[in-house]
Amino acid sequence: MSDLIELDGQDLAYALGIIGGAIALVRWQRLGLESQLILATGRSLLQLMVVGYLITLIFALKNPLTVLLLIAIMLTIAAVVARNRINQKLKGLFTTIWWSLLAGSALTLSYTLILIIQPSPWYEPQYLIPLMGMILGQGMNTASVAGERLVSLITSNRLTIETHLCLGATPTQAISSYQQEAIRAGLIPILNQMMVVGIVSLPGMFTGQVLAGSNPLDAASYQILILFMIVLSNLITVILVTKGISHQYFNQDAQLNYL
Repeated sequence: MSDLIELDGQDLAYALGIIGGAIALVRWQRLGLESQLILATGRSLLQLMVVGYLITLIFALKNPLTVLLLIAIMLTIAAVVARNRINQKLKGLFTTIWWSLLAGSALTLSYTLILIIQPSPWYEPQYLIPLMGMILGQGMNTASVAGERLVSLITSNRLTIETHLCLGATPTQAISSYQQEAIRAGLIPILNQMMVVGIVSLPGMFTGQVLAGSNPLDAASYQILILFMIVLSNLITVILVTKGISHQYFNQDAQLNYL
């Protein structure tokens, strides 16, 4: 199969015409989103170009410390974004999300690297950075959706929860149904994606490998692996996030806090 057709500066300039068309449609419909679209376009260009140069440097260095440093930065940014998407700013929320994302991604990625891909060395940035990026991107969204849903459910059902507590239920029992609902809400996007993958949508991993000239069957194999990794990582992350948030709502006497 042919190699990937590279895009130069002129091609990227032409690509801006696509955004120009989007801005024209926004103005035509009077949506008032022109400035946001321009800002998002500028940030996308800047962030992706900076990341491109940074990862190129890391690929050349192949140093485990630089790879782990970049992953730590990615993890921290993902935790900040997820925390900011949850309206109620609970104490220790950032720490809860950070460790939950780390646990979910580290466990899943370790299993994949040790038993399946087996790169040499283990910190090979060609595999470690893209896989971690995809896991964290999905985990960030899952954590924010589940966290926001749980906060909303607890806030709107305080009387019901207190009734359960008065009847002798433990804090875990009193909010277990709300935690389960929040977990399900967080997992809906990835489950929906798995249901239609290859039929309605072609995911980025698959598309990128095909564009780069990989065999479509090899690309499909990697995409299957990525989807399975995301499911496990998201599930671990969302369970830990919801448990951490739940603990914030109860004091040491098993009473509901009014935060």
